[in-house]
Amino acid sequence: MNKRLNSALLIATLVGMVAFVKPKTAPVDHSAYDRLLKKHVNTQGLVDYKGFKADEKVFNAYLDQLSKNPPASSWSKKEQMAYWINAYNAYTIRLILNHYPVKSIKDIGSKIKIPFVTTPWAAKFITIGNEKMSLDNIEHGTLRKQFDDPRIHFALVCASISCPRLRNEAFTADKLDAQLDDQGSDFLNNPAKNKLAKDKAQLSRYFDWYKGDWNDNGQSVVKWVNRYANTKIDANTKVSYLDYNWNLNEQ
Repeated sequence: MNKRLNSALLIATLVGMVAFVKPKTAPVDHSAYDRLLKKHVNTQGLVDYKGFKADEKVFNAYLDQLSKNPPASSWSKKEQMAYWINAYNAYTIRLILNHYPVKSIKDIGSKIKIPFVTTPWAAKFITIGNEKMSLDNIEHGTLRKQFDDPRIHFALVCASISCPRLRNEAFTADKLDAQLDDQGSDFLNNPAKNKLAKDKAQLSRYFDWYKGDWNDNGQSVVKWVNRYANTKIDANTKVSYLDYNWNLNEQ
């Protein structure tokens, strides 16, 4: 009798333990965002912000999905990267819509009335899980710090003309490497972003601002440029940096 009672108690305990095991969190489905990008971003990466405004209910529902489903340790590295890249770009659009119309994202800085916050990238207007975050937190505190992949600089778009083009599809884990490489190729071979000749190269400011990232792991600016550019450069190429155009990337 005691044996049976002990067995029953053991089974009940195990069942109870299973019931309290936290289920694995499924990665976020980015398909709603993908449809919005296809609808409101053209092949040059220019954005119809009025169109996003008209679809605000759908857009906010996607942002709410991001907010309530932060990456879990059970997600793959690519699932987490795709999440954070999409989050950065989507919340940048949200920031523009919050202040629209604006001529430049930098104009938003003067409208922020928060002590010690002087740039739109430092404003903590994003909620991910239980944490208040800024665009800087996503870019520098998460993507650059945790994933060590300089290709993110080809994917993050700060709503400005000199940024890489905003891709008119969402980043997804299964296509992430191909998408990042395509972004790199598009960025390096766009003469509005980088002007390349063998003896003289005018590069995007990105290659100056994030020089440490490009030089990590035995790489260099030259190696990264040549990885994607049709026109190759070398150590003897005279390099300068283009002025950055902060005007809004609007259609």
